[in-house]
Amino acid sequence: MVLIQAPLQVGYKIGFKENARIEKSRVTYCSARTEESSPHIVKEKSVSVILLAGGKGKRMGASMPKQYLPLLGQPIALHSFYIFSEMFEVKEITVVCDPSYKEIFEDAKENIQVELKFTEPGKERQNSVYSGLQAVDLNSELVCIHDSARPLVTSGDVEKVLKDGLLNRAAVLGVPVKATIKEANTDSFVVRTLDGKAFWEMQTPQPELLRKGFELVNREGLEVTDDVSIVEHLKHPVYITEGSYTNIEVTTPDDLLVAERILNAL
Repeated sequence: MVLIQAPLQVGYKIGFKENARIEKSRVTYCSARTEESSPHIVKEKSVSVILLAGGKGKRMGASMPKQYLPLLGQPIALHSFYIFSEMFEVKEITVVCDPSYKEIFEDAKENIQVELKFTEPGKERQNSVYSGLQAVDLNSELVCIHDSARPLVTSGDVEKVLKDGLLNRAAVLGVPVKATIKEANTDSFVVRTLDGKAFWEMQTPQPELLRKGFELVNREGLEVTDDVSIVEHLKHPVYITEGSYTNIEVTTPDDLLVAERILNAL
């Protein structure tokens, strides 16, 4: 999930590269409500959410995109959809999806208190994010981008990243990397062991900041693998808000089983 101040964004896949690809992960950007005594408070109905639900999910090997497979009785995409819809900071949710799946969200409309919008996905992730950004209310203070394949995001983590996004203009949810990270050369031999404390796994900025990022990316014909990279091209720092290890991305059948176990344990 990624949060950007006017607009905000949530949800990315990012990679660390040196001599070889070391790590890929997803991130979530956003900012959260602070204590009532703080001058930096995320206002009611001030956040626009872009929910990315247009992926194909080929690794799942299913007959439909993974985000629409059932998870404990409802499509995966609806789990995070309902989380955002119940937050008082959220004013609208723009779902980026193939028109053939709009009905899933439209049927849930009577159960939510926020405005629902739709845009169509693009060829690449950055195109889908840009498509959703075009529908965002220009008066929103924050834009939150989230990958619908991460159904276990919590409102508590969203609030934290919203707060950090408001304070820093760009924030992303992530968790410290647990695994030992090795740098390898092009012949697949280990070069060195990297300090794992310096690396974070991103779990999928202000609207103005994100728009400027897209202008730069489009103008220079750049390709980015995640929303955070768009902001990074502006040389603007992105704050990492520590999230939860349970905020997994459902990519394979095994992930779906893990997600079911986590939800059943709540």
